[in-house]
Amino acid sequence: MKNETSITSVLLTSISDDQKTISVLFIFFLLIYLMTVFSNSLIILLVVTCAHLHTPMYFFLGNLAFLDMSYSSVTAPSMLSHLITQHWSISLSECKAQMFFVMYFAGSEPLLLSSMSYDRYVAICHPLHYSQVMSWGTCAQMASLVWSTAFLVCITYIISLKRLTFCGPNLIKNFFCDMPHLLQISCTDPTINVLIIIILGGIFCTAALVTTFYPYVRIFRAVLRIRTSEGKSKAFSTCTSHLTVVFMYYVSVTFIYFVPDSSNFLTLNQVVSVIYTLIIPLLNPLIYSLRSKDLKAALQRALHIHRLHPAPATRR
Repeated sequence: MKNETSITSVLLTSISDDQKTISVLFIFFLLIYLMTVFSNSLIILLVVTCAHLHTPMYFFLGNLAFLDMSYSSVTAPSMLSHLITQHWSISLSECKAQMFFVMYFAGSEPLLLSSMSYDRYVAICHPLHYSQVMSWGTCAQMASLVWSTAFLVCITYIISLKRLTFCGPNLIKNFFCDMPHLLQISCTDPTINVLIIIILGGIFCTAALVTTFYPYVRIFRAVLRIRTSEGKSKAFSTCTSHLTVVFMYYVSVTFIYFVPDSSNFLTLNQVVSVIYTLIIPLLNPLIYSLRSKDLKAALQRALHIHRLHPAPATRR
């Protein structure tokens, strides 16, 4: 039997080896992360404080903003630290912890997007019953189901890692830890883990896909029955932002998890991972803000109130 020594740390893959490029990337990624935190925090603040945004649509948008900010915070600060120190090694326990939160927030997003799809379906196809169907109790239950389901799936994956031994090579081909990369450095047969991922992940993804896209089949049928072009345009405009976010999510996930993990695709995987973990969490609030008159009006009102009632000067 081969003598196997368990590793205690893993080595992440650097985004670049050129010092000038690293400096530029650090500044760029830092600005992106700060803008992500600011824009998503602003949406959460507006949704919480503005009474006319206390609707199911903006309730779920606030959840999405929190998710985007949290997901970016799992990967961006550590990546920025690695860039500035050029120390890409982390402990195995830190890697597992990061992997859990990456999977948790990434897994919560499709369920949250499906909840938003259902909200749009009820609003367009059953407007007279909207307030009864999408009550605050229903919204709270749907949000709780999203977060708890993703947690149970992810904790199952983490528990399944207990049976594995990691003995190297300890190189992970990305700048953050994720389940596929961690399984690749296992010296224990990961077949059972892969089966758990396929079965549980297959059920999870199928449910998310069906509950996200089926409501839009019903929505498109309902919109096509609207006689006026103005009515059709108004109905479609309420779905455009959500469909754009859905499209970006599924395209990114497809590239990250279904593109072959080889040296030929390493750069592509890293680029798409950067887009998914840093760029998309910034684009989501911008997409909704630019398309939502209510959000823009709430922001303008907040800025107007601030100008009328500036913060009092501190006394010396």
